[in-house]
Amino acid sequence: MPSLRTALLQSSGRPGSVAGNLTVLDEAAGRAAAAGAGLLVCPEMFLTGYALGDQVPRLAEPADGPGAAAVAEIAVRHGLAVLYGYPEREDGDDGERIYNAAQLIGPDGTRLANYRKTHLFGGFEREWFTPGERPVVQAELAGLRIGIMICYDVEFPENVRSHALAGTDLLLVPTAQMHPFQFVPESVVPVRSFENQLYVAYVNRTGHEGEFEFVGLSCLAAPDGAVRARAGRSEELVLGEVDGELLRASRAANPYLRDREPGLYTSLVRADHS
Repeated sequence: MPSLRTALLQSSGRPGSVAGNLTVLDEAAGRAAAAGAGLLVCPEMFLTGYALGDQVPRLAEPADGPGAAAVAEIAVRHGLAVLYGYPEREDGDDGERIYNAAQLIGPDGTRLANYRKTHLFGGFEREWFTPGERPVVQAELAGLRIGIMICYDVEFPENVRSHALAGTDLLLVPTAQMHPFQFVPESVVPVRSFENQLYVAYVNRTGHEGEFEFVGLSCLAAPDGAVRARAGRSEELVLGEVDGELLRASRAANPYLRDREPGLYTSLVRADHS
């Protein structure tokens, strides 16, 4: 299997300034490409900032909006794929909806995949966003099958298992993980990688923003349960290798997916467990 050098941009950028965040992204993309990365992963809502309050409708844009075009220019200029988070606006017959979304742009500027967060966290997200309805969104990149989810989504084991069963090799998880939930990047994410036999690139914001204190600790976790790259608590660009040979060997040795007994798990999808 092929490998892919992956860069994790741990940064809160310039909250409220799309132009400022694009500048941060452009600089990071240049450093990532110079270090040999083929993919740069940004945090949740990186394009605009996370703690936006009533600015959400003003800053939201369509999946093919000006932000996507600007990110595509950066991807092409530096020759690498970019995954970024943003508030997506969709106008339909029943009115306007806004999603907490993440979009993957290829190194040629093509929009490869767009994912809408399915599990919204806290009052802020539930007030401003509509939950997405597609749990598994994938794209092909550099010979690997890439999956996308956002922050809280990865804390539901069924979600990640769905990706494993769909053949995801590398799961990208832009996040805005806050205090006191640092155990998620420290413990939960490596376990998700091991039990599902895939890589997880978990990329967090950092510092204070509005009422939130983001904990950083972005990581690239491997299917053997080891963390191949780990950031600290401050702004940082870290790189790690998604090793296709390690992925193949780990899947051959680990029997979790082969030993499943789906007939025993039907209660997981029943609404009434009484």
